[in-house]
Amino acid sequence: MRVLVLNSGSSSIKYQLFDMRERSLLAKGAAERIGEPGSRLVHGQRDSTGALHEEVTDSELPDHAAALDRIMSLLDDGAGAEDGGELIGIGHRVVHGGEEFRDPRVIDEPVIEAIRKLSPLAPLHNPANLLCIEVAMARRPDVPQVAVFDTAFHQSIPPHAYRYAVPEAWYQAHGVRRYGFHGTSHAYVANQAALQLGRPLRELNLIVLHLGNGASVTAIEKGKSVDTSMGLTPLEGLVMGTRPGDIDPGVLIYLARQRGMSVDEIDADLNGESGLEGLCGVSDLRDVLQREAAGDSRARLALEVYVYRIRKYIGAYTAALGQVDAIVFTAGVGENSPDIRERACEGLGALGVELDQTRNRARKRGSREIQREGAPVAVLVVPTNEELEIAEQALRCIHPGSQPAGDGPAPAGRNKMAF
Repeated sequence: MRVLVLNSGSSSIKYQLFDMRERSLLAKGAAERIGEPGSRLVHGQRDSTGALHEEVTDSELPDHAAALDRIMSLLDDGAGAEDGGELIGIGHRVVHGGEEFRDPRVIDEPVIEAIRKLSPLAPLHNPANLLCIEVAMARRPDVPQVAVFDTAFHQSIPPHAYRYAVPEAWYQAHGVRRYGFHGTSHAYVANQAALQLGRPLRELNLIVLHLGNGASVTAIEKGKSVDTSMGLTPLEGLVMGTRPGDIDPGVLIYLARQRGMSVDEIDADLNGESGLEGLCGVSDLRDVLQREAAGDSRARLALEVYVYRIRKYIGAYTAALGQVDAIVFTAGVGENSPDIRERACEGLGALGVELDQTRNRARKRGSREIQREGAPVAVLVVPTNEELEIAEQALRCIHPGSQPAGDGPAPAGRNKMAF
């Protein structure tokens, strides 16, 4: 019972292969620089002892079809092949599902056409996702394929939270509203947090902080997303590695009208030159922390802006939920930076948020609680696994009676998100 998860970009295909009997990782890898000089494929595969062996091959990968052919060949010859493991499904990450998709969908022509029509809402992502879908369906027409949408988890957000106060025609004709992203991560982490707390998710109110190079925060009420920081695009909300998060839209009008910047120039700066990069010249939070420790004032300001925005959202979502059972940190920064967790929770004692410094800085893997004993609000660190969540959703879509894995250790070889 193998499920392959594919995550395609404009010049890359990342993949993971799972044995869904044990929810274990069999193989993973990435085809990089597809269609460019120096293309390569990094493939990792588990042996009988559970060790992951990675191999880097310089390959001619002129297009996504050639890359996927190479990936399929490695998987057919490797993990799972020796015991006759059957590929029962392929799960595809699709960034934008608009209002059309609230759940994963088995892919057919109407689904493909709907994803294509949504491409203007995610021009850098949906076309690449669609390209990989079409190639995979051509290569393996015998295998059911499922689209899992980043936006789907957030379709439970009520209109008062997802509507912008803009002309009605912007919404009706152009789809301008809050959609939210990182949905598969927020869904997975919410379920794991409930397992850690030993309580049903339907009884919990959670604030989940997905802090990586891209970052978002979601208010989850009794298992459902009721508000999230990213909006029509992944630019809104928290400060990120190269994206600014919340910004006055009048700034963009000013830059275009008074400074003569083109839409493309503004877009490039907002997506690639803003956030931590814009504030201090580097986008990796580890570098920012090192620079701050060395006395860099720009790095210190960047961190102050970064954590201040996080605290503002925690406060806002506490008000939106009315009562919070737990704050959950996940993704590369959230899982690996005790310093950022400490700063993000600083001064929130009035909300019931109190960290235990020893627990926060303990070098432990897996889900864990780091709040002070007896604190009213639990604070958790929960490793995310978006790929396993996509595999789970694909399996349940193909076989509706399938149940998600119970509480237990995460699959070995978890794909850590960029710090």
